[in-house]
Amino acid sequence: MANNLEMKFYSKLSPKRGYSWETPPQPIPESQIVETLEADVVVIGGGISGLAAAARCTFKGMSGIVIDKNDHLVALAGQVAAINTKAMAEKGIVIDKKQLAADWLKVSGSRVQEELLWIFINRSAEGFEWMLQLAEGGLNVGIYVGYKGPMFNEYPGTHHVFKKEGNTKYENFGGGMLVCEIFEKEFLKNGGRLFRSTVAEQLEKNENGRVVACIAKCPDGKYRRYRGNKAVILATGDCSDDREMLEAFCPIGLRTAKIFPRSGNTGDGQKMAFWAGAVLDNPEWAPTLHALGYSGFQGFFLHVNRLGKRFMNEDTWMQAKSVRCLMQPGGDFAFSVFDSKYLDEIAERWNIIGGQGMAPLSVIGDKFNRDMMEKDIERTIASGNGFKAVTIEELAKLIDVPADNLQKTVARYNELVAAGDDTDFGKRSELLTSVSQPPYYALKWGPALLDVFGGALTDTNLNVLGTDGRPIPGLYAVGNVAGGMYAVDYPLLLNGNSYGRALAYAMQIADSISGVDFTA
Repeated sequence: MANNLEMKFYSKLSPKRGYSWETPPQPIPESQIVETLEADVVVIGGGISGLAAAARCTFKGMSGIVIDKNDHLVALAGQVAAINTKAMAEKGIVIDKKQLAADWLKVSGSRVQEELLWIFINRSAEGFEWMLQLAEGGLNVGIYVGYKGPMFNEYPGTHHVFKKEGNTKYENFGGGMLVCEIFEKEFLKNGGRLFRSTVAEQLEKNENGRVVACIAKCPDGKYRRYRGNKAVILATGDCSDDREMLEAFCPIGLRTAKIFPRSGNTGDGQKMAFWAGAVLDNPEWAPTLHALGYSGFQGFFLHVNRLGKRFMNEDTWMQAKSVRCLMQPGGDFAFSVFDSKYLDEIAERWNIIGGQGMAPLSVIGDKFNRDMMEKDIERTIASGNGFKAVTIEELAKLIDVPADNLQKTVARYNELVAAGDDTDFGKRSELLTSVSQPPYYALKWGPALLDVFGGALTDTNLNVLGTDGRPIPGLYAVGNVAGGMYAVDYPLLLNGNSYGRALAYAMQIADSISGVDFTA
């Protein structure tokens, strides 16, 4: 009876709406498979999650194969979140893990598997320190200056990684590309085999229901079998480039006018897992909606929609700004409006802002760089996404909003500034700055879809679960193809937490697989 109830619960989590990807493809005929390659571990996907997992497995003595659909290394982020690292300790920074977990659950509507969240919380620093060990002292590590205000909790556990001057071991200077290069070199050093331009299409099970291999199309147009004697690991990324999957799991992702190039993140691993009997995260999956469309800076200044009306408390995180913008008439974009005092106003408040969207991405650090900020605004104007005018009426014409509305909005905002109390939207008084001294500026910004976080549910071994709630033997998932840790919104509690999860999961999955009996 208990097993039937368990099966009923899990089966509800899979969509049944007639999407094309729900129908498994016909098996590739054996006659078309020209070769079989074997290793203890086969990893499908050569991004940070796949390379970190593969490197750690080979570090622990297992043989490994990585196949990746891209023809070159791809990494699209620059920050790595890790909790209570040595670099943080040197700065006297300590994160309260229990409070972080509580905040994560709130942001996610409690729709996460807490045991998976705690793998990230407890093992991200371990993975980060191991990555630094692999680099043999050749890296500089900085801590990102996060948000400092009452609207949300942003923890100071985001790391910037750059190679030291004179370090010739790595080609990439910093960020995700450098981190991936470190893991790729470790994997290859340990005898791992990496095959690019190789597209996995199907998983294979043996007569006992164990996933034992994947079939992939190779650069020569031929199919090959990649057999994982201990494990087949999905590390294929997200589904942000598949409109059907967005409709099924993250419909808000279809509403953004801007989508960052994702290099073929078409939900390949989610589909293969589904065909193998896996249960997927319950919709809606968590999107990364960063306000990076058009221009990347919004700041704490007055925000107006396309009708020239104020619509939000501007003192909030980038994801919130994106969602609030989407809810406006013609919600592709909005504007930040300020005046000639903006450099002084940012400088005076530098120690009370911070965080993506509040502080400019190009000048985040311990000190405010006026020259860099001014050049950033000039570049934005030159690109056609920034505007400058002598009067509010002229500015309204440039940004194509009703002049009467914008004039009334600015007048009302200036009244709130003079009173020192934002009774309309509740912004903290320290961030109220008047729009009163020409020239006047408007920066166009809007939401852009970066990622969608959701996929195959796993247990704490990162073994993919079937619709009966039991692990599917031989099949594992890491990174954005793995579900269970995100819901509702991508939690900018820690910028770069998806990369931090990749490092934590690498440690976890290598420990899990190293004890697997592959004769079962």
